[in-house]
Amino acid sequence: MAQSNLKAWILAARPKTLSAAVVPVIATIGLVQSLHVPIQWWIIACALLSSFCIQIGTNFVNDAMDFKKGADNEKRVGPMRVTQQKIFTFKQVMWMATGFFALAMILGIPLVIHGGMPIVIIGVLSVLMGYAYTSGPMPLAYYGLGDLFVIIFFGLVAVGGLFYLLTGTYTLDAVVLGLQVGFLSTILIAINNLRDIHTDKEVNKKTLAVRLGVTGAKVWIIFLIVAPFLMGYYWLNQQKYWLYILPTLSLPLGLSVIKKIMNTEPSAEYNKFLAKSAGYGMIFSIGFLIGSLI
Repeated sequence: MAQSNLKAWILAARPKTLSAAVVPVIATIGLVQSLHVPIQWWIIACALLSSFCIQIGTNFVNDAMDFKKGADNEKRVGPMRVTQQKIFTFKQVMWMATGFFALAMILGIPLVIHGGMPIVIIGVLSVLMGYAYTSGPMPLAYYGLGDLFVIIFFGLVAVGGLFYLLTGTYTLDAVVLGLQVGFLSTILIAINNLRDIHTDKEVNKKTLAVRLGVTGAKVWIIFLIVAPFLMGYYWLNQQKYWLYILPTLSLPLGLSVIKKIMNTEPSAEYNKFLAKSAGYGMIFSIGFLIGSLI
């Protein structure tokens, strides 16, 4: 019984989504390396573990609140949700979310001591937004703001905050990379929302996909996949050629996701595209890191 419960909690944490916490860390290490600034690995470890906890906490809140609001029902085509399946109660899942948010704050204490007030603000806002993603008086995901949340917090804030911790500064380089990473991380939620567009519409969950419609949502996904490469011209202009060239090796995988999305109507089939999308962002960030070492 304990083993099956553990397996259910792991499923509820949605490990496939955790790439959204890893990609900004790998990419930021690359950016800092390109500036020949020594890497403080304890900062990387604390930031990564804290990001994992915030991501998992957000996923638990999402699991519980989507069930409570009726977005997760018998018509759901996505992966299993533990609250919907009555494996755990709403209260149990929300308490688990709170535990992970608390752990994220504890892991962030050394970062606050090192980085000061900017890191306090980032940490508190990240946890609050984790709750606000699907709960509270104006849940972001239910008003079409989920994609913007990911771009800001898993892109600009994740890259910018770690860059600041490692260098003590915040530059245009960090802004550009933050946007690139933000777009890459948002592909996952955009595909998720397009998959669920019909059931979300039924329960008045106005995700960006619902607001844009099927065609508009597909165009948005194409933009998210292509935009990081268009922004890569910034690195060419900075004469950091390898920071553009090596991430481009991930483009064929991104184009294959576009082809699949364009040729497939929203359905459970989209679950297969999520792993490809996660891999796409990972290869991009690893390419950026390797490019910084050349």
